[in-house]
Amino acid sequence: MPKDALPNGSAQDQAPSGSWSRVSEMQAKLHRWAATDPGRRFDDLFNFVHDPATLIVAFDRVAGNRGARTPGIDGLTVAAVEERIGVTGFLDDLRASLKDGSFRPLPVREHKIPKPGRSGKVRALGIPTVADRVVQAALKLVLEPIFEADFEPVSYGFRPKRRAQDAIAEIHHFGSRGYRWVLDADIEACFDRIDHVALMGRVRSRVKDKRVLALVKAFLKAGILTELGENRSTTTGTPQGGILSPLLANIALSVLDEHLMKPWKSGGSMSSEGKRGYRRRKGLPTWRLVRYADDFVVLIHGTQDDALAVREDVARVLEPIGLRLSPAKTQIVHLSDGFDFLGFRIQWRRKRGTDKWHVYTFIADRPIRSLKAKIRALTHRKSQQALGSVLIRLNQIMRGWANYFKHAVAKDRFSALHQFVWWRLIRMLQVRHRWSWKDVRRHFTTPTGRWLPITATDGTELFNIAKVTVTRYRWRGNTIPNPWIAPT
Repeated sequence: MPKDALPNGSAQDQAPSGSWSRVSEMQAKLHRWAATDPGRRFDDLFNFVHDPATLIVAFDRVAGNRGARTPGIDGLTVAAVEERIGVTGFLDDLRASLKDGSFRPLPVREHKIPKPGRSGKVRALGIPTVADRVVQAALKLVLEPIFEADFEPVSYGFRPKRRAQDAIAEIHHFGSRGYRWVLDADIEACFDRIDHVALMGRVRSRVKDKRVLALVKAFLKAGILTELGENRSTTTGTPQGGILSPLLANIALSVLDEHLMKPWKSGGSMSSEGKRGYRRRKGLPTWRLVRYADDFVVLIHGTQDDALAVREDVARVLEPIGLRLSPAKTQIVHLSDGFDFLGFRIQWRRKRGTDKWHVYTFIADRPIRSLKAKIRALTHRKSQQALGSVLIRLNQIMRGWANYFKHAVAKDRFSALHQFVWWRLIRMLQVRHRWSWKDVRRHFTTPTGRWLPITATDGTELFNIAKVTVTRYRWRGNTIPNPWIAPT
């Protein structure tokens, strides 16, 4: 589940304004040329990759990521680069190695983390070195505006100005318009199994520069240093944790977007409401894909048999790129039964007290369990951590969580969670200070009996998640702004 509700890649970088302006201008040109000529293959991109402005912006992006403090196999973090080498010298050396062809990516360092809500299962992350991250970020700055011109509007993950809430709003929009059968798909180990040959073929459809192609391939083949210290080659996949990996995954999976959304193109059999209505009158289905990275659903206006046929079609499309659907986790459900997607529970149900049916978006059970587990870990009764520190961390977690889910039917959930965290803190304080209930009331009520918020001695106050305003997130459809086209 995404961590917050901010658009992917929307945060402005803190690189010098001159560097950012130069890179932004370059990106705008590449995107305009790609959009104007869908068949164009770009040459001479390598000069953009090692341009000083591109590397400065790329380093700033790497430094601004949460993983900046995590070293690769060379042991260097961003802070170590800044202190020991200096950013200018580091980028000058990196640029020289790119220009003379001596740059070689190092294997990524494997780091396994538990999968949320899945006891005993882990996800393997691949952590590149700082130098490799900077080059990947530079490649992304150059390649992203080109491929964004080709990407379909139905994919939302790891794309600029797009967010998980847009995907949920799209499901809500079409679910309210008769698309009631859902192919809830799960791709087995997507990032680990993408076929390199198929992926590079899609990259070559837009990129002609052999040096850029060689650089992308080198990152795919860089290998992995496992937690046991063994070197393992990478014959398929793109490591999770690399800056370039989400873009490469979107490039590979765009084959699915193009296939399923081809009938929606101008002149296609689903390109207008009239044509879609004609198909339905003839007993033919219509469908709509909604994808967020490797998580996707296909909404079907038709029958269960139509949904089964779409599942077989999706499996055929994924096979040439080395991917397959998980038989255990891929399911076909009716919207009235509901399904979970990106942490939300989406269901078509009757409005209480009426005979009208609507599509509702709730918070799924798994993220609530995960949040409660984090709260329990921070508020253990025997914890000796300062109350101010506990409140700061709790507030950070709950604000981000509420910001992500505030567009769901969440008011009751927010109130229940506030009660949960309040009682956890009160019981922790009772054990720590040997307070009775009378002591609790003396500390947290006014003389008139009104309850006060839990506040630390440094003034840090518990964030009240129950007061978060719950609002409907409006479907933006094809009106999502393009970051490389100035608004008119």
